[in-house]
Amino acid sequence: MAERRHFIRILYRTPAKLQQAQEHWSAEVCDLSLQGILLTCPPNWTPSPDKCYSVSFCLHDCDIELNMETQLVHHDSDYLRMQILHIDIESASHLKRLVELNIGTDELLHRELEQLADLKKHLNE
Repeated sequence: MAERRHFIRILYRTPAKLQQAQEHWSAEVCDLSLQGILLTCPPNWTPSPDKCYSVSFCLHDCDIELNMETQLVHHDSDYLRMQILHIDIESASHLKRLVELNIGTDELLHRELEQLADLKKHLNE
């Protein structure tokens, strides 16, 4: 099977809150990228026709909370794979820094940011 991912994913484990309308669930972040996030599937979660969810989580050892609007792209009994549709500027800055610290080189980070910009530009056309 061909690899379809365009963004490097980093392993990052932390509790997360998943919300859709008035429903709330607790999950755990497993990994993330500039474009998506992988969560554990909450035990009492069931899919709905509306695939849009809010996801929030705090960075380790601090009270910085990242908030994002996501779309469910795949789920199974263990995981929810979400695409980030919108993220506020402060959360985006923290996510970029988190990826930067885990990616290793500036060259890879700049390539990731260029791919993200190209993808957003293409989606807006």
